Amino acid sequence: MILHCVFARFKAALQPADKQALYDAVAALKEVTPGIIDVKYGPNVSPEGLNGGFLDGFVVTFESPEARDAYLVHPEHMAVGERIVASTDGGLSGLMVFDLAI
Repeated sequence: MILHCVFARFKAALQPADKQALYDAVAALKEVTPGIIDVKYGPNVSPEGLNGGFLDGFVVTFESPEARDAYLVHPEHMAVGERIVASTDGGLSGLMVFDLAI
């Protein structure tokens, strides 16, 4: 399995409803992309203060690396990804992506 972890520094002006709409769009990818087992999302709640300004994130669990790879090029994912990048402070530099094989 693969945990696809995405952490974001959203623009300060992004409204909570708009942030939720982005998370809902990521969660909806489970219905159109084979191999997604689960999607979790939300704000950082760590008390350590080591988040580097990444205050929000989501984790997509895939059944295999191949499922993750198919997701990355899926047109629906590409569209949601563009919306997320447009909503971050600094575009791509407002994102951190980290995948773990579990």
